[in-house]
Amino acid sequence: MLLDERKARILAAVVEDFISTGEPVGSRTIARKYGLGVSPATIRNEMADLEEMGYLEQPHTSAGRIPSELGYRYYVDYLMEPQEPTDEEKELIRAHIKHKAKELATVIQRTGQILAELTHCATLATVPRGSDVFRHLQLIPFGRGKAMVLVVLASGEVVHQFISVPGGITAYDLETITEVLNAKLRGVSVADIKATLLREIRRELARYRRFLDMVLELLREATETKGDRIFRGGLPQILFQPEFHNVERLRTLLGLLEQEDYLCDLLSPQSSPSEGVCIRIGSEVNRTGKFAFSLVSVRYRLPYDLEGVLAVLGPTRMPYARIAGLLSWVANSLNEELKQIFG
Repeated sequence: MLLDERKARILAAVVEDFISTGEPVGSRTIARKYGLGVSPATIRNEMADLEEMGYLEQPHTSAGRIPSELGYRYYVDYLMEPQEPTDEEKELIRAHIKHKAKELATVIQRTGQILAELTHCATLATVPRGSDVFRHLQLIPFGRGKAMVLVVLASGEVVHQFISVPGGITAYDLETITEVLNAKLRGVSVADIKATLLREIRRELARYRRFLDMVLELLREATETKGDRIFRGGLPQILFQPEFHNVERLRTLLGLLEQEDYLCDLLSPQSSPSEGVCIRIGSEVNRTGKFAFSLVSVRYRLPYDLEGVLAVLGPTRMPYARIAGLLSWVANSLNEELKQIFG
């Protein structure tokens, strides 16, 4: 149900004042600061109605009100206008994203870092594993009957594993296999390794078929999609938020950040709209916990029709309009930079 104009303006005033000050908001404050053209008594009556409707709550120790989860939800859905970053913020963002490092993981980590600094919240970013590109592979002799398979991906991730080497395969053979695999796989994304390419490799290295199949199977296991990689940041910054001076609340947040499977589901691109910013509040983030948090997220694009997610996680009392505008601008800038890096 949509609120009438006066109730909506009062709700917006309460939400924005509480976000700004962290203090419960009274009718006199609304009348003095927000120029609604009605008396404190009228505002007080409207706030009582909003409380009865579930949009506001009254802490036991205060005569003022604070937004409820429903109040925040209404504000975000119907009243909020995203704020574009300032020119200074845009310059900081560009400087972090347009860094000399061209590895995907580094670019994403630096993006999360500047978001944490600008929002004083925790940041999360996903990198789909299928977006990784092979940079280098090495088969290294390692004692009798063993070799180490070393794979370096463009994201900076290094995968290594030992493998048994059948009798008759020499160090020269390992070099030959390494050269062919590098020639065929370098610059190819994990998602783009097709059966035709594997058949081509097997045909060229037919004499090593048994050992080659072991190497290719190891590569598949090492790089297969097991859920997106998640980068976390902003933990020092979030300690500036007064809500997290409460040790139990902070412990709850840290516990959430350790739940890899839960975060993968929460940050899945499929759980966010294809365009624009997604805002989840309270029970939409932490369904079972005592403490409420909010998550603001946006998709970013990668080659090969892959997508990742950037997100800001913090208290429900977060500046939604500012963070939504910030994330939207960051995602657009990141899309441009990744297009230049990866084509």
